Amino acid sequence: MKLTSVQLDRACGVLLGSAVGDALGAGYEFGSAAYGGWPAMIGGGLGNFAPGEWTDDTAQAMAIAQAAATGVDLASTDGLDLVAAGFARWFAEGPPDVGIQTSAVLRRAGREATAEQMSAAARAVHEQTGKSAGNGSLMRTAPVALAYLGKPEAELVAAAMAVSALTHHDPLAGEGAALWCLMIRHAVLTGEFPIADDVLPHLPNASYWADVLGEAETSEPGTFVTNGWVVGGLQAAWSAITHTAVADDLACRHLQDALATAIGIGNDTDTVAAIAGGLLGARWGASAIPQEWSGLLHGWGVDGAGAPELMRLAMRIVQGGRARGWPNLDRMDYSSYADRSTCVAHPLVDGIWIGNALALDELPDEIDAVVSLCRIGATQLPEGLVSHAVRLLDTTSEENPNVDFVIDDSARTVLMLRDEGKRVLLHCVAGQSRTPTVAAWVAVLDGYDLDNALAAVTAVLPGARPKRFLVDSLRRLSLYDDAGANSRRTR
Repeated sequence: MKLTSVQLDRACGVLLGSAVGDALGAGYEFGSAAYGGWPAMIGGGLGNFAPGEWTDDTAQAMAIAQAAATGVDLASTDGLDLVAAGFARWFAEGPPDVGIQTSAVLRRAGREATAEQMSAAARAVHEQTGKSAGNGSLMRTAPVALAYLGKPEAELVAAAMAVSALTHHDPLAGEGAALWCLMIRHAVLTGEFPIADDVLPHLPNASYWADVLGEAETSEPGTFVTNGWVVGGLQAAWSAITHTAVADDLACRHLQDALATAIGIGNDTDTVAAIAGGLLGARWGASAIPQEWSGLLHGWGVDGAGAPELMRLAMRIVQGGRARGWPNLDRMDYSSYADRSTCVAHPLVDGIWIGNALALDELPDEIDAVVSLCRIGATQLPEGLVSHAVRLLDTTSEENPNVDFVIDDSARTVLMLRDEGKRVLLHCVAGQSRTPTVAAWVAVLDGYDLDNALAAVTAVLPGARPKRFLVDSLRRLSLYDDAGANSRRTR
């Protein structure tokens, strides 16, 4: 299935949103740290995680995503064997925190377990304990939805239930995972949260799940403190999403606000936020996730920064396992867009340079952080350099549904890096439209008038002429800022 660029952003948002929610919630799990109403990447929690490190929720999702990224049918024997092998490999490395149900199954299944053997272990644990409807398969299920965007809903339901059954024998756990996958699928494809009629006809026991969703929609999020099981976890996440208001300005900040609500429920905070984050990312896109959060992501299954790898995995999954083009390229060749490298000091704000993509080949020694407003290759930047890659397309406003937020978040990221003592290069492909737009907003946030800021940055960048929709975005941001609505919500 060929997705539009906006649908691809939402597809990438599924993995990023779930991982961000997981890493944010980890520090507050079961009261590990006091929660003041707004989350931060504090680390700690039950597994003593580093700030931005994901937990077992995303580690298991990574095992599923890595299998799906090969193009295999997850519901097939080969697909389930790949997922089972990933679970076993992760568990054998001694993760710091594992759910009781999953731990019991993986210990019984052993290091070399096939899917059949792992499912048998899950059945044995269920028969021994009499229960296996925990939230442990729901929390990791988001990648399954990406693998079935263009396939019949029945195939998605079957795959979600089969992957769930590897560790959770109770069909209730599988049905919850299937329901959430259907909701994610709908949001990626349509850009809207689903209503019950969009998803329930594809489920067994539809009337039961109608009551589950209905209770979540009519009860306050704080009702669902018993969220360690599949129904409670799903209701907590859905209640947080549906009870968090969507602002008239910068609507995509609903993603941040709803994650804050989800974590505020308490108890299994990382899992509730991971569940919610997958659907929120599917609705609002990866471009709605603050760089301050996504830039810290890391954990099992990834060497180095986590966000780029999650993007690569999401793209490969939706491409059926084919590694076509970005973000799987080592280098993006932009030589045809500019005839020379441009890297000049920001005319108004110290510690910041602005330019084009060719500057990456001739980085001045003083630069130690880069904010890219265009696609860059996986190895295009020197090792050790702090980098943030932003989705801001130099096309139309329709292809940039979160344009106001992206410009604002990019500028704040530049200033955050500068305030940390880093010397920052801000660039796009040619340095003519996106770079002057964000550079102007950097200056506004630093205290300058917008018109003077635009004039100053365009004067020092060769051929600079920001596109109209980008300038219109700056005008809107100025109005939000004057009204106090554009505050630093995540800083």
